[in-house]
Amino acid sequence: MNKLLHNLFELDSPESAGTKLQLRVFELFTVVYTLYYSWEWAYYIQRLSDVILPLGLANYIDVEFFFETNLAFVNAGLITVFILVPLITKRLRWTYAPAFVLFHIQYVVRFSQGQIPHSSNLIGFSLLGLALGGVFIRDIKRALPFAFGFTIFFTGLAYTSAGVSKLIASGLTWPDGYHLWLWIGEKSVDLLSRTSELQLNPIQQLALSSRFIATLILLSGILTELSAFLLWWKKFRPFIFTLLIMMTFGIYVTMNIFFKAFVIEFIIIGYPWNRFVNYLLNYSNTIKFKAASRWLLY
Repeated sequence: MNKLLHNLFELDSPESAGTKLQLRVFELFTVVYTLYYSWEWAYYIQRLSDVILPLGLANYIDVEFFFETNLAFVNAGLITVFILVPLITKRLRWTYAPAFVLFHIQYVVRFSQGQIPHSSNLIGFSLLGLALGGVFIRDIKRALPFAFGFTIFFTGLAYTSAGVSKLIASGLTWPDGYHLWLWIGEKSVDLLSRTSELQLNPIQQLALSSRFIATLILLSGILTELSAFLLWWKKFRPFIFTLLIMMTFGIYVTMNIFFKAFVIEFIIIGYPWNRFVNYLLNYSNTIKFKAASRWLLY
């Protein structure tokens, strides 16, 4: 257990400029995408009128009053304030906690119509990590590594759980190529209804041409998910994140579903960029770098 905690929450060269830069980029990315989703959802919420599928806190409080007012914009404004204060000042980091609660409320109001996407889940976990770190670990030098490791832990747990859930629901036959044929057909109907035209790409044509090839595509996906817990160890992390990125692009080319935020965050947290930055700094003018990045670092 101690070794696992070390791999998750203790970074290489914690006081180096490279590590500080990678952690702050992770924090900045989380803030930017939280703001993006919060305001995008606020505009969409104005189009809603009824709760069809209550999620999270919406099971305990009535959120329909968001539909008839401008509260979604007020909520987005509060999230903006709460989330920018600790990012800019590097203090009052506990304000990430109310930002997370309000972000969750914005999420359950937006997706109260019966369809729940995965696109913002990783951002939510990242923000939760920042919130917990801000409440229980006031020192930014320890709070950011905690949020970073927290996000990696739940990424590994979520993907591994997804793979196990597939096997529980469908058994060992889940990777059957017939299933991929079905899903490609279903997504093709969605695309046809949106654009009034349908043209399968070469990967989709290849998958549909052979049940064996379609089975191999699904098999590679579920094996990647089942191995995601290896993210918890540093030596496996770059390889597993690379497989997850490849799987994400595989989902895109076969079913036209792309999790852009996932790919960007995987690139940020999945590789030892701190070592690369430190290596570059050894051959550059570090004084100029530190002066230029004084705000970004801590």
